[in-house]
Amino acid sequence: MNLTQIALENNRVTIVVLLVVVLLGLAGYQTMPRDSMPPYTIRVASVVTSFPGAGPERVEALITSKIEEVAQELPELKTVTSESRTGLSVVSVQLKQEVPPEELQAVWDRLRRKIDTIRSDLPEGIRGPEVKDDGIGVVYGIVIGLTGDGFTFAELETYAKDLRDDLIKLPDAAEVRISGIQEERIYLQFNDARLAELGLSAQKIKNSIASTNIVFSGGEVSLEDERLVLEPTGSYADLDDLGRTLIAVGKDGSVYLGDVTRIVRTYETPQQRLVKINGQPGLSLSVALSEGANIIKLGEEIDQLVALHQARLPLGITLNRVASQDFEVEKSVANFTNNLLQSVAIVLLSMLIFLGLRTGLVVASLIPMTIVATLFVMGLLDLGLNQVSLAALIMALGMLVDNAIVVSEAIVVKMEKGTDAKEAAIESARELAVPLLVSSLTTSAAFLSFFLAASIMGEMMGPLFSVITIALLSSWLLSLTMVALLAVFFIRVKRQASQSEKSTFIGRLNGQYKELLLKALAHPYSFMGIIAGLFVLSLFGFGFLPFIFFPDSERNLLTVNLNLPLGTKIETTTARVERLEAYIADSLLVSKNRQRGVTDWATFVSEGPPSYDQGYQSGEANSGYAHMLLNTSSGDDNQWVIDRLDAFCFRSFPDAEIRVSRLAGGGGGSDVAVRITGPDPNELFGLAERIKQKLNEISSAQNIGDNWGPKIKKVVVDIDQSKTQNAGLTNQDIALSLQTALTGFNTGAFREGDQSLPIVLRNESSQDVDVRQLESINIYAQGSGKNVPLGQVAQIVPQWQLAKIKRRDLYRTLTVTCDTKSGFTAQDITDEFIPWLEEDSKSWKPGYRYELGGESEQSSEAMSAVVAKLPLSGFTILALLIVQFNSFRKTFIVLSTIPLGLIGVIAGLLIFRSFFGFFAFLGLISLAGIVINNAIVLIDRIQIELNQSGRASIEAIVAAAQQRFRPILLTTCTTTLGLIPLYLGGGLMWEPMAVAIMVGLLFATVITLLFVPVLYKILFAVKN
Repeated sequence: MNLTQIALENNRVTIVVLLVVVLLGLAGYQTMPRDSMPPYTIRVASVVTSFPGAGPERVEALITSKIEEVAQELPELKTVTSESRTGLSVVSVQLKQEVPPEELQAVWDRLRRKIDTIRSDLPEGIRGPEVKDDGIGVVYGIVIGLTGDGFTFAELETYAKDLRDDLIKLPDAAEVRISGIQEERIYLQFNDARLAELGLSAQKIKNSIASTNIVFSGGEVSLEDERLVLEPTGSYADLDDLGRTLIAVGKDGSVYLGDVTRIVRTYETPQQRLVKINGQPGLSLSVALSEGANIIKLGEEIDQLVALHQARLPLGITLNRVASQDFEVEKSVANFTNNLLQSVAIVLLSMLIFLGLRTGLVVASLIPMTIVATLFVMGLLDLGLNQVSLAALIMALGMLVDNAIVVSEAIVVKMEKGTDAKEAAIESARELAVPLLVSSLTTSAAFLSFFLAASIMGEMMGPLFSVITIALLSSWLLSLTMVALLAVFFIRVKRQASQSEKSTFIGRLNGQYKELLLKALAHPYSFMGIIAGLFVLSLFGFGFLPFIFFPDSERNLLTVNLNLPLGTKIETTTARVERLEAYIADSLLVSKNRQRGVTDWATFVSEGPPSYDQGYQSGEANSGYAHMLLNTSSGDDNQWVIDRLDAFCFRSFPDAEIRVSRLAGGGGGSDVAVRITGPDPNELFGLAERIKQKLNEISSAQNIGDNWGPKIKKVVVDIDQSKTQNAGLTNQDIALSLQTALTGFNTGAFREGDQSLPIVLRNESSQDVDVRQLESINIYAQGSGKNVPLGQVAQIVPQWQLAKIKRRDLYRTLTVTCDTKSGFTAQDITDEFIPWLEEDSKSWKPGYRYELGGESEQSSEAMSAVVAKLPLSGFTILALLIVQFNSFRKTFIVLSTIPLGLIGVIAGLLIFRSFFGFFAFLGLISLAGIVINNAIVLIDRIQIELNQSGRASIEAIVAAAQQRFRPILLTTCTTTLGLIPLYLGGGLMWEPMAVAIMVGLLFATVITLLFVPVLYKILFAVKN
């Protein structure tokens, strides 16, 4: 008893089960997670160490190199990169993609333990090293801006923290981060001459504060049966209390701290960071989505909460969205859902037209049932709705109809021959169950490499395999049960009705196909020569296709990254940003008179925001850096805005490196990158200049730069040790006096509620000191109490130094980068640039080499893991075919159809002026699965004709081909027509895949219907 017989004999149970699946599927759809793309794991951690005052080369030698060496000991390590700059070391440790997510924490813990073993070898006075593995790869997709006209930063911070406390309570929110907070300080500003007059020093003031401002327990005392805790007062209650601190002067005298310093409570100066919302200073709150949650639902919850807070905030405080990934996901899911519904409607209509009303309805009923069943299983497996899973459903749409077409066709044929409807269904299922199962499994096996690939690409695209497999297996199961049941109840046929009577149009096509097939069979080798020629021609045409691995995002959001030389004052960076903001407000802001442009924006100076999209990653703080986030009127208007911003920045900021761009579709980075490795920085700079000069000659290149930046100035205080000793000074006296006079140093903390504000002692003119005044700074001798001008014991020597030193796998590495201009691809640059680079590198000194990064490296890394698993996919398909046919020749026939798909794919991409990249490759894999499916059912029918009909071999081939003509043709039509909405509405990302499948399938179907019978004839030596 087969599955179909069970379903027919228990038809009421079958109907109830189907209804339950429908209800559960629809219910699950409402609660499924929704996000832009499937989640993936970033296998990167950073080790951050602060070394105040040390130059890049000293940081590199004393800290960075030692951390890199222990990181190299990790067997899971893929690459270690680092950046050493003044006062800071950042080492990035990237693990191999094969490391399972659940093992990452153990690896990072081992790294921490290894770093602990070298702490004693690191310099004193450093902060860290700290391994940061939390938050890397987390996307804070919803960003809220908070501004307040006339309100202080402290007041804004209070309101922001209140909102944060409520946001983090939302069930779908994982984390909330506030950006732009201005830290408060208590500054004790002194006059150098006044302290010298009293014989006081900064260190003496610090000691007095430290001995007064204490929070220590006084122990315990007994009182009858109790032990009471003694709590001595000591910490400062208010600023007046701080001012009353006594400082000893001379032998018996004293003075109040408030009499020798001016006590000021204010924000840290100079500013360390700044956030501006639409040009107005403010704060931002970034919200991350919980794993497996629904970002659309989170966005709705946030909107309600923001509206509630806005209603009770004082007048002048404004809350507004800065970045809204939930809007983008909602639009994306809605578009894909709309595409899916359009595809369903097109396929349903196609079935009714080609199969007639009754048969068309029976076959078409499979589509919504399969989709609902697929959604039900997806919910059980925690597969959410996103661009990938929805695209998989659209891709599977045409394939899953094939099972119902073949089953219903077989039932109809048997009924026409006089077989009872129920018996026809049972016999058809007996014949087709295994071939259809094998064809479904081979189709899904084509996507197996994406599921097994140990890479980010595998994690992102793995759901393709899962969803398509679920859909095809659901289709197979429903075809043998529901479709067979409906066919028995509803399909009525006339006995011995001819094919042309059922469908005149398809009947005529079938007749023409027979004539063409007979000609091909009559001249098999000539036909195979034509196919081989088309295949070679397609390979030649492949060279004319542009290559874009991942197109940039079409989201209505642009980014502006402004980089000034390291060490640039934040005030200078802010001034440049304000000029740019003024231009945006005046010339690009959407208004009644300007329908396209920028709708709103946010600016982050010195520190970038937390990652708000997969295409953006924030870096370490830098006072010469600013990041702007521009929301535009439409994704179609992005290029219009980019062109005008590029032109303005080119005119207005010749000394700044400014990049205006869309969000990167493939995770960020430059289009073209060349890494130069070698020991001598000056030699690296020379090679980089030659490369940049060549890139400047290429018309398609723009935004040319490097990741080291120009050298920057530094001032060396060259201490004369003999003069220092004669003056009764020490090196520590000089360093401490300079720090006090120029930046100030921490003398304690002022506690207020849950806040702890640093108390900083500094010279009242510290912010105004010019480099030419350094020699006149008084150095206080701790031993003698005397003041000595710095110029008497040291020389001030200006020098140039490296802004930063980048390393990769223990070697100094300078990377030259550039982007492509609109209308060009990275391939356009590399085709002209790489031959020159190969020739030029032959003249480089020994020890210097280059390697390519950018898009070419990203594509090869992403595809390598997928390609590495393709043999396993191929072996799975081969094993299934061997099991199905028990014949090497038949298996060879099926597998030989795979390359034929390339003919149509390349032709389609050229005709539609599209490009080849990851999604076109995805379409090629999908096409291979469909073509294999067609070949299986065709060869299986040939075998049935040979075994059951007793025909001569050539007649069996023709009869089998004609009987499978309509199912194969209908599968091609439904798949092609069903992908039209994805082509029209899927954007640049999905368009190449849709073109590859649609046009490739049209070509492959025509060729396969002829190729398989002809090759069968050749391999099995069938005579005419």
